[in-house]
Amino acid sequence: MTDVQPIITFSGVEKWYDQFKVLHGIDLNVARGERIVICGPSGSGKSTLIRCINGLESIQSGHIVVAGIDITANRHNAEKIRRHVGMVFQQFNLFPHLTVLENCTLSPIRSQKASKAEAKEVAMHYLSRVRIPDQANKYPSQLSGGQQQRVAIARALCMKPEIMLFDEPTSALDPEMVKEVLDTMILLADDGITMLCVTHEMGFARSVADRVIFMADGNIVEQAPPEVFFTSPTHPKTRSFLGQILNH
Repeated sequence: MTDVQPIITFSGVEKWYDQFKVLHGIDLNVARGERIVICGPSGSGKSTLIRCINGLESIQSGHIVVAGIDITANRHNAEKIRRHVGMVFQQFNLFPHLTVLENCTLSPIRSQKASKAEAKEVAMHYLSRVRIPDQANKYPSQLSGGQQQRVAIARALCMKPEIMLFDEPTSALDPEMVKEVLDTMILLADDGITMLCVTHEMGFARSVADRVIFMADGNIVEQAPPEVFFTSPTHPKTRSFLGQILNH
Protein backbone atom coordinates (compact mmCIF):
# COMPACT_ATOMS: atom_id res chain seq x y z
CA MET A 1 0.00 0.00 0.00
CA THR A 2 2.52 2.58 -1.18
CA ASP A 3 0.08 4.70 -3.22
CA VAL A 4 -0.60 7.87 -1.19
CA GLN A 5 -3.79 8.72 -3.08
CA PRO A 6 -6.76 6.71 -1.72
CA ILE A 7 -8.49 4.54 -4.31
CA ILE A 8 -11.86 5.21 -2.58
CA THR A 9 -12.88 8.34 -0.68
CA PHE A 10 -16.19 9.02 1.07
CA SER A 11 -16.69 12.64 2.15
CA GLY A 12 -19.77 13.51 4.21
CA VAL A 13 -21.89 10.86 2.49
CA GLU A 14 -25.55 10.74 3.49
CA LYS A 15 -28.23 8.39 2.19
CA TRP A 16 -31.97 8.21 2.84
CA TYR A 17 -34.66 5.69 2.01
CA ASP A 18 -37.74 7.94 2.11
CA GLN A 19 -37.71 9.27 5.68
CA PHE A 20 -35.16 6.76 6.97
CA LYS A 21 -31.58 7.98 7.04
CA VAL A 22 -29.36 4.97 6.42
CA LEU A 23 -25.93 6.67 6.16
CA HIS A 24 -24.98 9.58 8.40
CA GLY A 25 -22.16 11.77 7.08
CA ILE A 26 -19.74 8.94 6.26
CA ASP A 27 -16.06 9.88 5.91
CA LEU A 28 -13.77 7.06 4.80
CA ASN A 29 -10.54 6.64 2.85
CA VAL A 30 -9.51 3.28 1.42
CA ALA A 31 -5.90 2.83 0.33
CA ARG A 32 -5.04 1.01 -2.88
CA GLY A 33 -4.54 -2.67 -2.07
CA GLU A 34 -6.18 -2.38 1.35
CA ARG A 35 -8.37 -5.22 2.60
CA ILE A 36 -11.29 -4.04 4.72
CA VAL A 37 -13.95 -6.09 6.49
CA ILE A 38 -17.15 -4.21 7.37
CA CYS A 39 -19.33 -5.68 10.10
CA GLY A 40 -22.22 -4.62 12.28
CA PRO A 41 -25.81 -5.52 13.16
CA SER A 42 -28.51 -5.89 10.53
CA GLY A 43 -29.71 -2.51 9.29
CA SER A 44 -26.51 -0.68 10.22
CA GLY A 45 -25.90 0.52 6.65
CA LYS A 46 -22.92 -1.68 5.78
CA SER A 47 -24.34 -3.18 2.56
CA THR A 48 -25.63 0.22 1.48
CA LEU A 49 -22.15 1.65 2.04
CA ILE A 50 -20.43 -0.70 -0.38
CA ARG A 51 -23.30 -0.56 -2.90
CA CYS A 52 -22.71 3.20 -3.12
CA ILE A 53 -19.15 2.57 -4.33
CA ASN A 54 -20.25 1.29 -7.74
CA GLY A 55 -23.38 3.39 -8.02
CA LEU A 56 -25.93 0.68 -7.21
CA GLU A 57 -27.22 3.10 -4.57
CA SER A 58 -27.37 6.86 -5.10
CA ILE A 59 -26.63 9.29 -2.29
CA GLN A 60 -28.37 12.50 -1.25
CA SER A 61 -25.32 14.48 -0.15
CA GLY A 62 -21.55 14.24 0.05
CA HIS A 63 -19.04 12.88 -2.45
CA ILE A 64 -17.64 9.48 -3.37
CA VAL A 65 -14.48 9.32 -5.48
CA VAL A 66 -13.45 5.92 -6.84
CA ALA A 67 -10.23 5.42 -8.83
CA GLY A 68 -10.08 9.18 -9.41
CA ILE A 69 -13.68 9.42 -10.64
CA ASP A 70 -16.28 11.38 -8.66
CA ILE A 71 -19.37 9.18 -8.87
CA THR A 72 -21.53 12.00 -7.50
CA ALA A 73 -20.47 14.59 -10.10
CA ASN A 74 -22.18 12.97 -13.08
CA ARG A 75 -24.68 10.15 -13.33
CA HIS A 76 -22.69 8.67 -16.23
CA ASN A 77 -19.66 8.29 -13.97
CA ALA A 78 -21.21 5.24 -12.32
CA GLU A 79 -20.75 3.35 -15.58
CA LYS A 80 -17.09 4.37 -15.73
CA ILE A 81 -16.53 3.30 -12.15
CA ARG A 82 -18.01 -0.16 -12.74
CA ARG A 83 -15.10 -0.85 -15.10
CA HIS A 84 -12.84 -0.64 -12.05
CA VAL A 85 -15.09 -2.43 -9.56
CA GLY A 86 -16.20 -6.06 -9.32
CA MET A 87 -18.97 -7.14 -6.97
CA VAL A 88 -20.08 -10.44 -5.49
CA PHE A 89 -23.52 -10.60 -3.89
CA GLN A 90 -25.26 -12.90 -1.41
CA GLN A 91 -27.09 -14.56 -4.28
CA PHE A 92 -24.90 -15.84 -7.08
CA ASN A 93 -26.81 -14.14 -9.93
CA LEU A 94 -25.44 -16.54 -12.53
CA PHE A 95 -27.27 -16.96 -15.84
CA PRO A 96 -28.85 -20.44 -15.55
CA HIS A 97 -28.99 -21.00 -19.31
CA LEU A 98 -25.24 -20.36 -19.76
CA THR A 99 -22.36 -22.63 -18.83
CA VAL A 100 -19.85 -21.57 -16.20
CA LEU A 101 -17.41 -20.56 -18.95
CA GLU A 102 -20.10 -18.60 -20.82
CA ASN A 103 -21.08 -16.79 -17.61
CA CYS A 104 -17.45 -15.72 -17.19
CA THR A 105 -16.81 -14.65 -20.80
CA LEU A 106 -20.07 -12.79 -21.50
CA SER A 107 -19.15 -9.38 -20.03
CA PRO A 108 -15.54 -9.22 -21.30
CA ILE A 109 -16.76 -10.00 -24.83
CA ARG A 110 -19.69 -7.56 -24.69
CA SER A 111 -18.32 -4.62 -22.71
CA GLN A 112 -14.56 -4.90 -23.17
CA LYS A 113 -14.71 -6.15 -26.78
CA ALA A 114 -12.44 -9.08 -25.95
CA SER A 115 -12.22 -11.83 -28.54
CA LYS A 116 -13.77 -15.18 -27.61
CA ALA A 117 -10.30 -16.72 -27.41
CA GLU A 118 -8.99 -13.94 -25.13
CA ALA A 119 -12.07 -14.08 -22.91
CA LYS A 120 -11.84 -17.86 -22.62
CA GLU A 121 -8.15 -17.69 -21.67
CA VAL A 122 -8.86 -15.12 -18.95
CA ALA A 123 -11.89 -17.05 -17.71
CA MET A 124 -9.97 -20.31 -17.43
CA HIS A 125 -7.21 -18.49 -15.56
CA TYR A 126 -9.64 -17.20 -12.94
CA LEU A 127 -11.61 -20.44 -12.75
CA SER A 128 -8.27 -22.10 -11.97
CA ARG A 129 -7.60 -19.34 -9.45
CA VAL A 130 -10.83 -20.21 -7.61
CA ARG A 131 -10.05 -23.92 -8.04
CA ILE A 132 -12.91 -25.04 -10.28
CA PRO A 133 -11.53 -25.13 -13.86
CA ASP A 134 -13.01 -28.61 -14.24
CA GLN A 135 -16.53 -27.16 -13.90
CA ALA A 136 -16.19 -24.81 -16.90
CA ASN A 137 -18.65 -26.64 -19.16
CA LYS A 138 -21.28 -27.31 -16.53
CA TYR A 139 -24.41 -25.24 -15.90
CA PRO A 140 -25.01 -23.46 -12.57
CA SER A 141 -27.73 -25.93 -11.59
CA GLN A 142 -25.14 -28.71 -11.70
CA LEU A 143 -22.96 -27.02 -9.08
CA SER A 144 -23.12 -26.73 -5.30
CA GLY A 145 -23.82 -23.35 -3.74
CA GLY A 146 -20.18 -22.95 -2.80
CA GLN A 147 -19.09 -23.70 -6.35
CA GLN A 148 -21.64 -21.25 -7.76
CA GLN A 149 -20.32 -18.51 -5.50
CA ARG A 150 -16.77 -19.26 -6.63
CA VAL A 151 -17.97 -18.94 -10.23
CA ALA A 152 -19.48 -15.56 -9.30
CA ILE A 153 -16.10 -14.49 -7.89
CA ALA A 154 -14.27 -15.68 -11.02
CA ARG A 155 -16.81 -13.90 -13.24
CA ALA A 156 -16.19 -10.62 -11.42
CA LEU A 157 -12.42 -11.08 -11.68
CA CYS A 158 -12.65 -11.66 -15.45
CA MET A 159 -13.35 -7.93 -15.81
CA LYS A 160 -9.93 -7.32 -14.18
CA PRO A 161 -11.22 -4.87 -11.56
CA GLU A 162 -9.00 -2.80 -9.31
CA ILE A 163 -11.53 -3.15 -6.48
CA MET A 164 -13.59 -6.14 -5.34
CA LEU A 165 -16.72 -5.69 -3.23
CA PHE A 166 -18.25 -8.64 -1.38
CA ASP A 167 -21.73 -8.23 0.13
CA GLU A 168 -22.21 -11.07 2.64
CA PRO A 169 -20.85 -13.60 0.12
CA THR A 170 -21.37 -16.61 2.39
CA SER A 171 -24.73 -15.78 3.99
CA ALA A 172 -26.77 -17.77 1.45
CA LEU A 173 -24.58 -20.86 1.74
CA ASP A 174 -24.97 -24.01 3.76
CA PRO A 175 -22.46 -24.05 6.65
CA GLU A 176 -20.28 -26.75 5.07
CA MET A 177 -19.86 -24.60 1.94
CA VAL A 178 -18.86 -21.41 3.74
CA LYS A 179 -15.25 -22.48 4.26
CA GLU A 180 -14.57 -23.19 0.59
CA VAL A 181 -15.70 -19.68 -0.42
CA LEU A 182 -13.77 -18.02 2.42
CA ASP A 183 -10.67 -20.02 1.51
CA THR A 184 -11.03 -18.77 -2.06
CA MET A 185 -11.29 -15.17 -0.86
CA ILE A 186 -8.23 -15.62 1.36
CA LEU A 187 -6.28 -16.75 -1.72
CA LEU A 188 -7.46 -13.68 -3.65
CA ALA A 189 -6.47 -11.37 -0.80
CA ASP A 190 -2.85 -12.29 -1.52
CA ASP A 191 -3.17 -10.90 -5.07
CA GLY A 192 -3.01 -7.28 -3.89
CA ILE A 193 -6.48 -6.29 -5.11
CA THR A 194 -8.39 -3.74 -3.03
CA MET A 195 -11.12 -5.62 -1.16
CA LEU A 196 -14.11 -4.48 0.89
CA CYS A 197 -16.13 -7.31 2.38
CA VAL A 198 -19.35 -7.10 4.38
CA THR A 199 -19.43 -10.26 6.49
CA HIS A 200 -20.05 -11.73 9.94
CA GLU A 201 -17.22 -14.22 9.43
CA MET A 202 -14.86 -12.92 12.08
CA GLY A 203 -12.26 -15.62 11.45
CA PHE A 204 -11.96 -14.25 7.92
CA ALA A 205 -11.60 -10.73 9.30
CA ARG A 206 -8.81 -11.82 11.63
CA SER A 207 -6.84 -13.60 8.92
CA VAL A 208 -7.32 -11.27 5.94
CA ALA A 209 -8.29 -7.72 6.93
CA ASP A 210 -5.88 -4.82 7.21
CA ARG A 211 -8.71 -2.95 8.92
CA VAL A 212 -12.05 -3.91 10.43
CA ILE A 213 -14.83 -1.32 10.34
CA PHE A 214 -17.82 -1.59 12.66
CA MET A 215 -21.05 0.17 11.70
CA ALA A 216 -24.13 0.91 13.80
CA ASP A 217 -27.17 3.05 12.99
CA GLY A 218 -25.66 4.34 9.75
CA ASN A 219 -22.39 5.45 11.32
CA ILE A 220 -18.85 4.12 11.35
CA VAL A 221 -18.40 3.87 15.11
CA GLU A 222 -15.10 1.99 15.23
CA GLN A 223 -12.27 1.01 12.89
CA ALA A 224 -8.97 -0.62 13.73
CA PRO A 225 -6.54 -3.34 12.64
CA PRO A 226 -7.86 -6.81 13.60
CA GLU A 227 -5.36 -7.25 16.43
CA VAL A 228 -6.76 -4.11 18.08
CA PHE A 229 -10.39 -4.47 17.00
CA PHE A 230 -10.81 -7.92 18.54
CA THR A 231 -8.75 -7.46 21.69
CA SER A 232 -9.55 -3.92 22.81
CA PRO A 233 -12.63 -2.42 21.10
CA THR A 234 -13.50 0.97 22.55
CA HIS A 235 -17.15 1.53 21.60
CA PRO A 236 -19.80 -0.22 23.75
CA LYS A 237 -21.79 -1.24 20.65
CA THR A 238 -18.70 -2.92 19.21
CA ARG A 239 -18.08 -4.79 22.45
CA SER A 240 -21.71 -5.91 22.58
CA PHE A 241 -21.68 -7.06 18.95
CA LEU A 242 -18.43 -8.99 19.34
CA GLY A 243 -19.68 -10.56 22.54
CA GLN A 244 -22.77 -11.84 20.76
CA ILE A 245 -21.12 -13.02 17.55
CA LEU A 246 -18.02 -14.60 19.06
CA ASN A 247 -20.04 -16.48 21.66
CA HIS A 248 -22.66 -17.62 19.13
